[in-house]
Amino acid sequence: MALVVACYFLAGLIGGAIPVHAGARQPADGIRIYVEDNGIHTGIILPKHAAGVGFDDLVAPGDLSDPRYGGHGWLSIGWGDRAFYLGTPTWADVRPATIAAAAIGSEATVLHVGHLPDPAGEPGVYAITLTPDQYRRLIRHIRASFADDTAPVHGYGPSDAFYAARGRYSAITTCNAWTGAALREAGVAMGAWTPFPITVTSWL
Repeated sequence: MALVVACYFLAGLIGGAIPVHAGARQPADGIRIYVEDNGIHTGIILPKHAAGVGFDDLVAPGDLSDPRYGGHGWLSIGWGDRAFYLGTPTWADVRPATIAAAAIGSEATVLHVGHLPDPAGEPGVYAITLTPDQYRRLIRHIRASFADDTAPVHGYGPSDAFYAARGRYSAITTCNAWTGAALREAGVAMGAWTPFPITVTSWL
C-alpha cells in the first residue's frame, strides 16, 4: 500500500509539472481573481459581477446561515467530494477512512461557495489577472459544475454554503484537479494534472 501511495504522489507531482499554456502571460490590465489554498482544498475567488457574467441565479444570500454575509463582493468556489468536503474543514479532521472513500470515487460531489470581501493580502491567496474573454471562459466552466438542482446546505460558518454539483470525484479528479482544469480552460499557465494543492499553486 505504501508503494501505491508513493507512486500516486510521484505521478501527481509529475503531472503537475507538465506545462499547459506555458507561454501564457497575464495582461497588464484586466479582471483580478485569486486562487486560495488551505492546505487541503484549493478554490477560485471571483468578483460577484464582472465582464457581464456572474452567479446570481445560482447563489443567493438566503442560502447562508447569516444572509448578511451575502453583501460581500466576492465568491470563493471549490469543487469536491461531498463527504470529504463537509467532513474535513481542517487537516485535524482528516481520517483515513474518509481519504480511502474519496479515493475510490463518488458521484456525490458539491461546490463549496463562500461570500467574502476582497481577499488581497490574505495568506494562502494568489492573485491572477485575466482578460474579459478568459474570465468569461472561466465562469462558463465553473457554472457547468453546478447541478440542475443545487440544493444548498449551510457550510462551515455563517458565510458559506455547499451546492450539489456535477462530476465524479476520485483520486484522479480531486478538488485540486478541478481548480487546475478551470484555470487551464481560462488559458492560465498550469500543470496538465493537478491533484494536490502544490501542483496548482506552484504555477502562480
